[in-house]
Amino acid sequence: MAARPDKQNRKAALTAWKAQKSAAARAKFPLPREQLSAMFDWLDAELSRNECSHTLRLVRDWCSNAGVEARPIELWLNDNGGYCDCEALANAEQAFQEACKEPNG
Repeated sequence: MAARPDKQNRKAALTAWKAQKSAAARAKFPLPREQLSAMFDWLDAELSRNECSHTLRLVRDWCSNAGVEARPIELWLNDNGGYCDCEALANAEQAFQEACKEPNG
């Protein structure tokens, strides 16, 4: 049985809204998606070996090693609940992953 047109329209509108929300979130990324993903992977590995110092020390180390300016990344992490290395991994990485999801995925 075919879905009703109003239900189809609502579903299409919701999908479009999710896509727009994700695109807006991705536009705020301080680095290309691949670099942010690499930073989170590196941070995950480092935090398995080191305790969180309740700062963004490890993020700053990654930025220094990657040759990127830390301040825009720190601001983006803060905006996404990442006020220290472990919160960056828990909260900001989740926001990153949500923004990278396909609307129907």
